[in-house]
Amino acid sequence: MAASIPWGQRLAYAAPAFALAVVGIPLYVYLPKFYTDVVGADIALVGFVLLAIRLFDAVSDPVIGALSDRTQSPLGRRRPWIALGVPPLVIALYLLFAPPALSPDGALLWFGVGLFVVFLAWTAITVPYESLGAELTQDYDERTAILSLRDGALILGTILAAASPAIIQGVLGLGDGPDAERAKFRAVALSYAPLVVLACLACVWLVKERHGHRSSTAIPSLRTLGARLKNRPFRILLASYTIAAIGSNLPATLIPYYVDYVIGDPNVEQYLLLYFLTGVVLLPFWVRLAKRVGKKPAWLAAAALNSLTFAGVFFLGPGDSQAYAILVIASGLGFGATLALPSAMQADVIDYEELRSGERKEGEIIGLWAVSKKLAAAFGVFLAFPILGAVGYVPNAAQPEAVVLTLKILYALVPSLFNLLGLWVAWHYPIDKAAHEKILEAVRARRAGERYADPLEAP
Repeated sequence: MAASIPWGQRLAYAAPAFALAVVGIPLYVYLPKFYTDVVGADIALVGFVLLAIRLFDAVSDPVIGALSDRTQSPLGRRRPWIALGVPPLVIALYLLFAPPALSPDGALLWFGVGLFVVFLAWTAITVPYESLGAELTQDYDERTAILSLRDGALILGTILAAASPAIIQGVLGLGDGPDAERAKFRAVALSYAPLVVLACLACVWLVKERHGHRSSTAIPSLRTLGARLKNRPFRILLASYTIAAIGSNLPATLIPYYVDYVIGDPNVEQYLLLYFLTGVVLLPFWVRLAKRVGKKPAWLAAAALNSLTFAGVFFLGPGDSQAYAILVIASGLGFGATLALPSAMQADVIDYEELRSGERKEGEIIGLWAVSKKLAAAFGVFLAFPILGAVGYVPNAAQPEAVVLTLKILYALVPSLFNLLGLWVAWHYPIDKAAHEKILEAVRARRAGERYADPLEAP
């Protein structure tokens, strides 16, 4: 079947995902360690700050999503938000990546305020941006291809973001020590600012929004947002993804500590590159498999592969760099699928929501989805950092045995258990290609004022 979305628009839509990946590895992996070990913030309090900001996101994400559903402008519903969110994002990123000399309390305050503004601006961009992708097409397989291209760009952007501190350190000839770390992160922010601006503006200018969607103009409320959770496929998908995301975010947060203090190798970037490169190279395989067997079976297979192989890092110790690299590659085989396929399934759930409510609710559903991702990430930090502080973590020093064992448990075993629990929940997800076709038929009948039946309800 010929693609209904031209390749130029597909690439323009994927571009912001590549650039916005800077709000990923650098913020979740590098900056907490930078602020605790260089700027001087207390490690336990950093975890509380991250959780507090994520709790605010539990309000801002679905509200921004709902407001974007109701936006009316010559640019459409989504693109004005993308354009207006860019200036505060790039300014706040620079200030967060380039803090002045501060006291421990000042460092914590700077980190908290900077992160708050970054995530608020990022939400104002990404929730409408992801909503735009969900409404570009209703074709079951084409949306998998488009959203996989977007998420593939995200992985490539994440690779660049993960490598950028090391690349900048080499290009600028920076050595070791606090001053070099500060110069490195300042240069990262200056490098990403124009990339974010150009990628987001290209999407706003070139990607055309679909018209004719039905959406309420009523002010969003807890009641209207809560109504989305009555959507059973969305509820299952959201629960499974949130549980699994807790598992995947713990290693993302703890990898600098694990690699440094358990394996004894301070060069964390090389392992991140192995993981993400493996994920992006295998992504086309998972897209083809999803087209053949369905999105859910492909996603479950990929997530199970990740979880079972990653548990092996618990048994590693000092000097096991090669074994760790092999396990990183093995666990990265399914990474692309665990990122892209849930996004495509989420778009199918939005079609079912139109059948239920008679309105398109991309923003509300993706806003709730964004909350789950962010709370899962913050929960990992909130869980890990205070525990490490309680068992005796000392910055930039040899760690006691209790810290090393705790790191191994939090980094390997706890994530694997969460991932497997998420898989069990996802097993009950009911929408496959045949069910989706019936959902679209029922949506068309409802729009035409004809009788229709819900294909997911028992007759």
